[in-house]
Amino acid sequence: MSIEEELNLLLRGVVEVISEKELKQKLISAHTKKRTLKVKAGFDPTAPDIHLGHTVLLQKLKHFQKLGHDVYFLIGDFTAMIGDPSGKSETRPALTREEVLINAQTYEEQIFKILEPTKTKVVFNSSWLSKMSAIDVVKLCSHYTVARMLERDDFHKRFLNEQPIGIHEFIYPLLQGYDSIALQADVEVGGTDQKFNLLVGRELQRDFGQEPQVVMTLPLLEGLDGVQKMSKSLGNYIGITEPPQEMFGKIMSISDQLMWRYYELLSDSSLKEISELKEKVQKGSLHPKEVKKQLALEIVTRFHGQKAAKEAEIEFERVFKHKKLPKKIEEIAISWPEGKIWLPKLLQLAHFTSSTSEAKRLIIQGGVKINQEKVMSPETEIPSGKTYLIQLGKKKFKKVKIFSKN
Repeated sequence: MSIEEELNLLLRGVVEVISEKELKQKLISAHTKKRTLKVKAGFDPTAPDIHLGHTVLLQKLKHFQKLGHDVYFLIGDFTAMIGDPSGKSETRPALTREEVLINAQTYEEQIFKILEPTKTKVVFNSSWLSKMSAIDVVKLCSHYTVARMLERDDFHKRFLNEQPIGIHEFIYPLLQGYDSIALQADVEVGGTDQKFNLLVGRELQRDFGQEPQVVMTLPLLEGLDGVQKMSKSLGNYIGITEPPQEMFGKIMSISDQLMWRYYELLSDSSLKEISELKEKVQKGSLHPKEVKKQLALEIVTRFHGQKAAKEAEIEFERVFKHKKLPKKIEEIAISWPEGKIWLPKLLQLAHFTSSTSEAKRLIIQGGVKINQEKVMSPETEIPSGKTYLIQLGKKKFKKVKIFSKN
């Protein structure tokens, strides 16, 4: 590829790059000196699973690997115990060391579904941050002022609303910035909500006599609702370890408009190929459902293989086109001390939802069926001692046996 072609690939889907001129210079320098760029992306292991929203960054890292550069997948095991305040309206609870290590292990297992192992260096920022003395931390803090910290949007809003801001939250972006110094990063990639932290790293590198890293921000992928960013807590996510049929069905459930966003940020298809698909859909020569099916097949194949993706497609057609029940339905048993169980609690215990409030919302919206009959009242109670076929939306089915502890 020419430098311009490399730039076109790297800038695909990027919201902002600071600066494009510097990125071009780094690429030229890498070619001239026959060296690879150090490309860094940090992930705090705050939850055990990676979802498609996370893979937007992973796809960009893969673009750098395609051009021969080294990716540093930084697991923020040290900073996760502080809690990243980015985008938060209140202080985020810190994780324990045990929780961080368990989640970090799952990250290592999942990222190589996208990244090339030979071009990926997995590093933990505890390797250098845990060795810093109190004097080192104080000296690091001297490189930034409180006024500069309060320029950050979430801090600024909390300050104006007289909401608490912990001093440790000010230290978080400084430690993340120090990661770039420790790695001597050429480029750092992150979501738009990370822009402030990425720029702190750039400025600290300059203060420490290093060439400042290029900052690249990528959009936050909208979840299945097409409104809020993809998040496990909002229940609008697609986890990369989810079963193939569930993953396929969720992708098929997104809107036709959101589909193009997923294509641009998640697909390996070129922009030219995506443009041609759009044109065919606009002309009516290709149905949006078929285009969505191509996307679902590509993504499920990426994480589960071609055979599993094809089987998921066949099952999707059988269930949703021909209105039949899935061939395989998970069966679980739940013990309950009383004769009846409140339906929202049942949905939570059966892992349909993460909370009873989410379950109530889905019931009111008409998204829950018991034995293929829609249930509309969130106050419904289900008698124990029986097995029920529970359906959530169009994709989730479970056979749930409720038995009394007594």
